[in-house]
Amino acid sequence: MSRPEANDPTETRPAERPWLLVARREVVTRLTDKSFLIGTLITLLLLVGFIGWTIWSEDRTERVTVAATAADAGVAQLLEREVPEVDDGLEVELVEVASDADGVAALEDEDADVLLRPADDGWTLVGRKDVSGDLAAAAESVIRDAALTANAERAGTSVAELREGGAVGTVLLEGDAERQDFAQAMGFLLAFLFYFAALGFGYTLSGSVVEEKANRIVEIITTKIPVRQLLIGKIAGNTLLALGQTALIVAVGLVGISFTEYSSFLSGISAGIGWFAAFFLIGFLFIACWWAVAGALASRAEDLQTTAAPLTFVMMGVFFGAFLFEGTVQTIASYVPPFSIVLMPIRVLDGDAAVGEPIAAIAVLIAAMAATVVLAERIYRRALLQTQGRVTLKQAWSTAD
Repeated sequence: MSRPEANDPTETRPAERPWLLVARREVVTRLTDKSFLIGTLITLLLLVGFIGWTIWSEDRTERVTVAATAADAGVAQLLEREVPEVDDGLEVELVEVASDADGVAALEDEDADVLLRPADDGWTLVGRKDVSGDLAAAAESVIRDAALTANAERAGTSVAELREGGAVGTVLLEGDAERQDFAQAMGFLLAFLFYFAALGFGYTLSGSVVEEKANRIVEIITTKIPVRQLLIGKIAGNTLLALGQTALIVAVGLVGISFTEYSSFLSGISAGIGWFAAFFLIGFLFIACWWAVAGALASRAEDLQTTAAPLTFVMMGVFFGAFLFEGTVQTIASYVPPFSIVLMPIRVLDGDAAVGEPIAAIAVLIAAMAATVVLAERIYRRALLQTQGRVTLKQAWSTAD
């Protein structure tokens, strides 16, 4: 019998990379899952809506109606003219009333927001339930400057001379405070995205393994492809999905931010975003191995709550560590997997990490991932075909191949 030629298109031979078939199956299954698509769409819509609301609120001008009597009209007109100069988000509209009692009635009828009333040592803004803090601050600044000017003229001097020597400036040793706040907020958001992806796709990966065990499908699959190839394919498929969804959310967020007042800060966080992508990829591979093990140790969906519980607590620890760890503790933890997955990118965003630190941290994470692959593959392989109840780590480790 003659052997088929190597280039014979009719030749049927087993796939050289079975894990690719498994990975493709995982991806196609999720991309055709309506709940996954709807969830992703809702997340993006909420993100776009929040950014849109932020842009709208930035450009929105608050109109405040101030009631005043004819005797107080001079100060009210001063507020109407000067408050927008102090706070461009405020616009004052003057309503003249016949008396103070009419002004109170205007507040109660909601025809005015505040009533301007003279006090023993200045002026009072009366509100029906509250007075806008922005208006109170702007009005105080305007009236104080006007009073200071009048007092200076009576004293035969000028406001500039009265203020001489009273200026106070600020200098920051670690850069712009607003930029740092923005970078810190971005770090926490990225940490949440990893937490969200690790839990969501982790449970999906574990659930897929359990479902195949419960239906005994895994026994058929493992007669066709090695268990190791099955594990690699499941991890690769879910990692690709997690990375793709997260990248889509981050991209939409960055595009939205480019239309806000924070657009000038984007260039300063580009390095942090790049390191986050690298740590996310390797970190998810590291975590996904153990999610697969959690699924292999369970024989029913009910068992998964128990086998996956330690991973859930670890993910919560990583997430809260991003908020709570500071100083030396944060620096040390940024080298320790899995905390380094979120803490090192946060330190890069904050500008606290030297050039070589993320490189060293990612090298440690890669080493941890390599060790995890060896350990997880052995446990996964030995627990996968045991369908007679939940398997402990000790049982899986000691079971013969």
